Amino acid sequence: MTLPETFRVPQFRKQVILDVNSYNDLGSPLAMISRRRFVSMLAIAAASPAKSLAEAKPSAASGFGPLRPDPNGIIDLPAGFDYTVVAERGQEMNDGLLVPGLQDGMAAFAGEDNSVILVCNHEINPYEVAESPFGRRAERYSKVNPLVQYDNGMDKSPALGGTTTIHYDPTTRRRTHMHMSLSGTENNCAGGRTPWGSWLSCEECFFDPGTSFERGYVVHRQKKHGYVFEVPANAMEAVNPLPLTQMGRFEHEAAAVNPATGVVYLTEDQHQSLLYRFVPNVPGQLSKGGRLQALCVKDQKNFDTRNWLIAGGMAVNRSYEASWIDLEEPDVTENDLRLRGADLGAAIFARGEGICYADGEIVMAATIGGVQRLGQLFAYTPSPAEGTDGEEKLPGKIRLLAESTSDSVLRHADNLTLSPWGDLIVCEDTAGHCGLVGIRPDGQQYALADNAYTSSELAGICFSPAGNVMFVNIQLRGMTLAITGPWPV
Repeated sequence: MTLPETFRVPQFRKQVILDVNSYNDLGSPLAMISRRRFVSMLAIAAASPAKSLAEAKPSAASGFGPLRPDPNGIIDLPAGFDYTVVAERGQEMNDGLLVPGLQDGMAAFAGEDNSVILVCNHEINPYEVAESPFGRRAERYSKVNPLVQYDNGMDKSPALGGTTTIHYDPTTRRRTHMHMSLSGTENNCAGGRTPWGSWLSCEECFFDPGTSFERGYVVHRQKKHGYVFEVPANAMEAVNPLPLTQMGRFEHEAAAVNPATGVVYLTEDQHQSLLYRFVPNVPGQLSKGGRLQALCVKDQKNFDTRNWLIAGGMAVNRSYEASWIDLEEPDVTENDLRLRGADLGAAIFARGEGICYADGEIVMAATIGGVQRLGQLFAYTPSPAEGTDGEEKLPGKIRLLAESTSDSVLRHADNLTLSPWGDLIVCEDTAGHCGLVGIRPDGQQYALADNAYTSSELAGICFSPAGNVMFVNIQLRGMTLAITGPWPV
């Protein structure tokens, strides 16, 4: 597949801008490290004897040190680090709507005058009106342009999820603008940034037209849900909600784009899930369609990566040749796309969640994989002929990089990203303290942050284009934080 120059990424460790003129500097930098360092970084099966983040003893070599209790009871950070609450559920936005709650996946883009643009998902169920951007009784719904509301619920119970876009000034450490940028969708969990300056927002649900929910009141749905929607980061109002139906209808979790090919890799939050890829007809123009496929381990039908039944069934750091099968008619009427893929021989994963691109590889978290069901990390190395007939002779490869145990610092890996200095930063979604765990290139794990105050997961981890601000969401508290400090940028 030959791509235009705008998709070709120089292999620098530091971040690079993709075609500033075409994408208004929104194709923000991708943190990259060498493949050799990346592989060694993630070979961490049981690198620390710590039982939890609170007990973790970060290596002095991590450069951050132990966590300190937060007197405000929001998040614990190492000495020298501080946070600002960028947005909080219930605040009024510039469009007159309220900041929705249940923030999840998120990405940061470069804005004008060194500002940062955040596009943030909101994983709101139909009946969770306390998290609604429209108010508990939808009293602010009249402020929404009906032409950009994907599902209005007969104008009585509009869908509550979607995305917000935040403009943040890192100099004053204040938000300067915020609005609803995708409206009328459901359970927008994670997603992924694109090299052309947009956010792919994924619905983690499967609702049919006519679906009703009764939780003291009746909620109606008029449209099908379970899709990916694209949101340009520079949009200053809610966008036209176009479901990318050929990217499949299923309980989506996250997405990652390979900027060298334009291929999109997709995860699915199910106990028996698949790893998908979408090969677009026109790279960078996903609405023009493409092929949805599922990963197989070559010559091993239904290879089970979960290691639930057979310990070590998929060995750590062993590479397995991959193949991909087409999934015909991906806009399904039944929630069985993963089952159809399994019938065709696709490999099985345990709740595929966070996924990111790193120096030519795709890294994925399987939140409950492994013998102890505490999570796994995988890497897929694309074929040099990815998405073309040539990959039959030069197949891509999949390998298990790590499997958490009760002795690991990291448990139940979820959202993840590569930091500008080359460490992997992973959000936990586990019982007890959910925190941020850093993984160094030498494999050492360390506690970077800890939510010791609520049972909420942390989500949406990302860095500003300059690398000097880390953003993260505390989901159940409905907060987006900007964390500053001595980042090694």
